[in-house]
Amino acid sequence: MSYLFTIAFRSAWNRRLTLGLTVLAIALSVALLAGVERLRHAARDTFAQSVSGTDLVIGARGSPLQLMLFAVFRIGEPTGNISWRSFRAVADRPEVAWAIPLSLGDAHHGFPVIGTTAAYFEHFRYGRGSPLVLAGGRRFDQVFEAVLGADVAGRLGEQITLNHGLDDTGLAGHTDKPFTVVGILARTGTPVDRSVHVSLESMAAIHLDWHAGAHLPGLSIPAGQVRKFDLTPTHVSAALIGLRNRADVFRVQRDVQTMRDEALQAVLPGVALGQLWQLTGTLETILRVISMLVLMTASCSMVAVILAGLNERRRELAILRSVGARPRDLFLMLMIESIGLTVVGVLAGLALLAVASTIGAPLLRQQVGLMLHTALPTPGEWRLLLAVIGVGMLAGLVPGLRAYRHALADGLAPRT
Repeated sequence: MSYLFTIAFRSAWNRRLTLGLTVLAIALSVALLAGVERLRHAARDTFAQSVSGTDLVIGARGSPLQLMLFAVFRIGEPTGNISWRSFRAVADRPEVAWAIPLSLGDAHHGFPVIGTTAAYFEHFRYGRGSPLVLAGGRRFDQVFEAVLGADVAGRLGEQITLNHGLDDTGLAGHTDKPFTVVGILARTGTPVDRSVHVSLESMAAIHLDWHAGAHLPGLSIPAGQVRKFDLTPTHVSAALIGLRNRADVFRVQRDVQTMRDEALQAVLPGVALGQLWQLTGTLETILRVISMLVLMTASCSMVAVILAGLNERRRELAILRSVGARPRDLFLMLMIESIGLTVVGVLAGLALLAVASTIGAPLLRQQVGLMLHTALPTPGEWRLLLAVIGVGMLAGLVPGLRAYRHALADGLAPRT
């Protein structure tokens, strides 16, 4: 049996250029197929680990998914603001253990700015209940102090300026009121890494001379005088709520959504994420189908190459038959060749995916906050790779049966 591997290897080596292109096609299809699967899991893991221990997300009435995307993942536009009075009414309920207000709407070099309170650093959790940790510096405790996420470029003691609006075009900046970086958070692998954190009082201070999203003409309040004004926030964008007893979640949700003073909604994070996966499920299926079609194309090209090679290898196979090789041996040799090409293509595809992941992971993290891990294939990916090898085995049946039936007759018959 071992001589079949030797013959198959030497025969394949003599046709290395043609078979190399086939291996490349298989490698690209495997990299695409496994890459889609890895991106799918990375997206779900990143979203699922972005917030932990939060029972409800409170915001203005609208789309629950839109509220979740904006408040937690910093994606999209706000559904609207909620008044500070309504936030305090929810936060002061006896069932509520903690409440984190979030005020969004400004940016710094494309990174969202979040106005919040000390409760953010005390109660916000991500992953499996991990708290936020400072890699350097301290939390903000004064107006015009900022704490940066791990991906936001900045150094302790540096002064930064904020821009009004999420697009950060530079046309409407708060350049007259710079912030001092007092802390940098350790990496979390969540949208926190791409955020700038300031106090709610700071958000109110930089907008004292603004109204309806525009700077008031002829009015400019210097940074040194903002403390003379009442910096209590009038509204926030959303709030994260943690309950003392999770059994109360539906009752609190109902009470919030039926408040008479303001139209609010209370969203369960898990339910909102379920809606997101339903929306993206069709896209995931389409990407999988495209990947499978690419794989089938590569498998068909491998069959075509081996079948085309049989015509040139007629005499080789006939000589093997004449020296005692059985039809079964020729069949096994071609199967070994087909499976070997597929395995080499799979390994090359994994290497290609590893290189692409290593190069692309930092870019994905900085641009969209997606944490792409470059670890070994997951069990799901291994199942896909085994399926690819199975497809390669099936692809080898056609040339194998062709050689099994006609090797001797084709090789000894004169060519016409």
